[in-house]
Amino acid sequence: MTAWQELGQDTRRSAPARTQPNGNAAHPSPVATWPGSWQPLGARFRTDPEGTRGTNFAIWAAGAEAVELCLFDEAGHETRHPLTEQTFQTWHGYLPGVLPGTRYGYRVHGRWDPWTGARWNPAKLLLDPYARAVDGAYTAHDATCAAVRNWPEREVADTVRDNRDSAPYVPKAVVVHDDDDWYDDHRPKTPWAETVLYELHVRGFTMRHPGIPPELRGTYAGLAHPAAIQHLVGLGVTAVELLPVHQYADEDHLQQRGLTNYWGYNTLGFFAPHAGYSSSGSRGQQVGEFKRMVRALHAAGIEVILDVVYNHTAEGGTMGPSLALRGIDNAGYYRLDRSRRGYADYTGCGNTLDTRQPHVVRLITDSLRYWVSEMGVDGFRFDLAAALARGSDGVEMHHPFLAAVSQDPVLSRVKLIAEPWDVGAGGYQVGGFPPLWAEWNDKYRDTVRDFWRGARPDVRELGYRLSGSSDLYQRGGRRPYASVNFITAHDGFTLRDLVSYNRKHNEANGEDNRDGTNDNRSWNCGAEGETTDPAVRELRQRQLRNLLTTLLLSTGVPMLTAGDELGRTQGGNNNAYCQDNENSWLDWSLLGDPEWRSLLDLTSRLIRLRRTHPVLRQRAFFSGRAAVPGGQRDLAWFTARGREMTEADWFTPTAVLGMLLSGTAMSERDQHGCALTDDSFLLLLNAGEQPVSFTLPGEPWASAYRTVVDTARAEAPEGRHPALTAITVGGRSCRLLRVAATDHGRFSPTGA
Repeated sequence: MTAWQELGQDTRRSAPARTQPNGNAAHPSPVATWPGSWQPLGARFRTDPEGTRGTNFAIWAAGAEAVELCLFDEAGHETRHPLTEQTFQTWHGYLPGVLPGTRYGYRVHGRWDPWTGARWNPAKLLLDPYARAVDGAYTAHDATCAAVRNWPEREVADTVRDNRDSAPYVPKAVVVHDDDDWYDDHRPKTPWAETVLYELHVRGFTMRHPGIPPELRGTYAGLAHPAAIQHLVGLGVTAVELLPVHQYADEDHLQQRGLTNYWGYNTLGFFAPHAGYSSSGSRGQQVGEFKRMVRALHAAGIEVILDVVYNHTAEGGTMGPSLALRGIDNAGYYRLDRSRRGYADYTGCGNTLDTRQPHVVRLITDSLRYWVSEMGVDGFRFDLAAALARGSDGVEMHHPFLAAVSQDPVLSRVKLIAEPWDVGAGGYQVGGFPPLWAEWNDKYRDTVRDFWRGARPDVRELGYRLSGSSDLYQRGGRRPYASVNFITAHDGFTLRDLVSYNRKHNEANGEDNRDGTNDNRSWNCGAEGETTDPAVRELRQRQLRNLLTTLLLSTGVPMLTAGDELGRTQGGNNNAYCQDNENSWLDWSLLGDPEWRSLLDLTSRLIRLRRTHPVLRQRAFFSGRAAVPGGQRDLAWFTARGREMTEADWFTPTAVLGMLLSGTAMSERDQHGCALTDDSFLLLLNAGEQPVSFTLPGEPWASAYRTVVDTARAEAPEGRHPALTAITVGGRSCRLLRVAATDHGRFSPTGA
């Protein structure tokens, strides 16, 4: 037998010898395995009525021929316990004496037949898909692949089974004791219309914060620290949207370059909080630390939304590692291509979970319910959500996954946000998701970016985006808060970089600047990157104020990206997914710079204004009609001459627009059924280079106005402006004016 034949065998049923990482024979089972129960799935520690403590193990593996439970002691020695009981395609057993903190994995036996999608290989130690905690990291090594990666004949390498033991290179599941009833937790339950999202990275937000003890930085405990929460409360956001905190793995190509998957969009365990963000340990301690973080945020009135990745896993394509689902039942979990050897890849990550399968839908919904019911979270943002709704003929909005979520008594009550696209044909579904779902609205992002960089998008497009995107979301009973408005996110330029760079600068990623989008819709204001030119710096500050003001005054749900309010920069890197360093971490020293401190002050003032005035966060779409006969319309649009826009005006390119929101014509009612009234506001936008004289609309809209925000300067000017007079709106700036109170008390200011 040649060396190649010893390494891998093109066989369908032969199995490697049971060996330890050190080459010794596997330890025999010290105790008998009891039958146990087939549900719930996963590892559940319990004490039976007779006082015997132990753990029940259950794993769905429909096509497997045998399943071995593998326990690891403190020295890493492995003991294998065959699970001989099988109920409804679930293999199960109960082991007395197995306590919380025990590390375990599975070896699953079955056919090796890649031509039909069968890739069972018991030489590979597999992670329990229902593991509540994970210990250890994935180490890139050829032995983790079920097939021989360096087989000489590359075109058939994926069909040759690799017989080496993967246990030394893969993480292990951990038995966790669930003993928390959340009796002292109080969920904020913030209504959608009042929500202000703040997208942050647990590690990046806390790593450089001077008020957080060094040993807690980069962790769940760091985010729970009063210094971190103080910033969130002072800013006024109502929810943090955490970049992935499910246990994830670093891809091989990143490890080979000495980098990591900083963002975490490479999920390995759907139930386990990522151990790398734990300050207290990885043998189950990460679970308690995460729960304490959620409690602390809830106590401050802040909801916790998780960015979740269920569309693909860290196992990648056919030559990726066999870490969990591939080795448990490859064809049962993943969408295979027509050849059955490869994968249908709608994610760009090598594989796609097959949500047409009931057990896959169960895995995802069980995971979601766990995070809500036992970990305390308040909602989810679904990465590449269109991939989860893919049926046999494309994306289907009556898909079993969406149906399962909509009828679930737990999941139907939390916040659900879709990233409404994937990379496959027909995957762009903005506006297409059903009621209960909100969506990241990239049309809002692109339109607002284009307007302020001077590209002059269709004024009708701008009007829709400012007023809640009714063209996208009014159908099917959805509301304006279905639109999650954002200008920046983790993926792309920061807000400061958006006004500082015309092109991406991703050289540090090691991909020759090929990665990341080229469609940034950015403008550097006259100089690429950092500059000492005072005119350019002043213009950039004004543009930042314009973008933040537009975002926080638009109808819909605003989402800020952490650090944008501080002027955070990534040096022009628009794809910093692998930059776990100061390039990605928030630079809290910016708070000491008056230039950036003023930006934070403006952001918090705008959020406070939004919270105070329901006219700025309406729950229903504008009708353009008066609520009562002879009254004002709820929304009106004006030209710089102070007259209402005509149909012809909507088809004329312009850099100037006025939008008046009437607080006396709102269609909403308070909790007692009484008509809700508020101040009225006039928002004036000028994306042109030169100042514009704007005539303020007169009766019936107002007799006078007061400026609340003027982005042409850091502080708004004082004073009263009579209607029908002209005021100056500076070049590339916007002004927000409140309709002043009249002698007849038509308007009743409530303050900002």
